[in-house]
Amino acid sequence: MANYNTNLHFSALIKSLFVLCFLVFFKASAQEITGEQLLDKAINYHDPNHHYNDFKGTLSIAMKMPDDSERLSKVSIDLPKQYFKLSVTKNDKVVTYIIDNEVVNFSLDGKSDFTEEDVKTFNLTETRARFMQNYYTYLYGLPMKLKDAGTIINPVVERKVFMGQEYLVLAVKYEEGVGKDAWYFYFDPKTYALKVYQFYHDQTKNDGEYILLSGEEELSGIKIPKARAWYLNQDDKYLATDTLSKS
Repeated sequence: MANYNTNLHFSALIKSLFVLCFLVFFKASAQEITGEQLLDKAINYHDPNHHYNDFKGTLSIAMKMPDDSERLSKVSIDLPKQYFKLSVTKNDKVVTYIIDNEVVNFSLDGKSDFTEEDVKTFNLTETRARFMQNYYTYLYGLPMKLKDAGTIINPVVERKVFMGQEYLVLAVKYEEGVGKDAWYFYFDPKTYALKVYQFYHDQTKNDGEYILLSGEEELSGIKIPKARAWYLNQDDKYLATDTLSKS
């Protein structure tokens, strides 16, 4: 009887080890791709011919906000020549910022002579010019911009459901002196297209915003999201929608 029980225990142990090994193998084989692998696949979707670093083009962007007039922006970017030009039209006024190989200029209605009141009213400063350059080249250069120096890619990719849709989520932070916000990028699990991104200044406060992307425009062989709808993380308050068109 003792020998019979021993055989039973040994057989049960072998079966348990087999099941455990199977589960470990299954989990390993089903494990999600790494953060860098996901980023590479997303870049291959948006920039399949790797044209981004040589990008030269003009973006026309219309921003609509609740209870406010439409703002039209025309952005010209030449990455190889380090050239950036932004012309913003709102309420019949045109503000232009130009950064040409680090040299900054701005104008109001085509004129470079303006009053101190104009400077305050229309934010005609070098600081504003560089902020707008970083804003447009970053957001409209995603996901390629996530290859920039100082970007910290979380190796762990999460699968999340956001607003009823399933995504692969890439968490990104930045080295000190590069950026302070925490970013999350949501990719289609089949095509790897960028569909949503989200940022927090302080995640414990649930501040910051999320941006829903829809449609695409192709410029210089690069697929760029056409519409971006902005919302607050805290209460889902709608802020604005930017719509891109080819120039």
